[in-house]
Amino acid sequence: MALTYLETADLMTDTDFNSRSRVACLHYASYINGEPADTPAHNTRMRWARETLADPFIAVSKIMPALAMDAKVQEFGGAITDPDLQSAIETTVNNLF
Repeated sequence: MALTYLETADLMTDTDFNSRSRVACLHYASYINGEPADTPAHNTRMRWARETLADPFIAVSKIMPALAMDAKVQEFGGAITDPDLQSAIETTVNNLF
């Protein structure tokens, strides 16, 4: 069942969810740093990765509204597993490019 609007709003400011999301962003930024230069949208991806590694708090705040609307996040809220959260982060970030 999807979260209510209030539950979604609360999740976007939940300290634990934000902390876990930051770590997932950092994992993805590290992965992107190791990608070959011929990866589609490489320059844009690298810019996001550098910005994320420099300030993961800002990176998470920029993607949080879209992340909160991800289907798995809506289904499980803060109880989302780490692998599902990682997937949601990567999907959300990839939609930026």
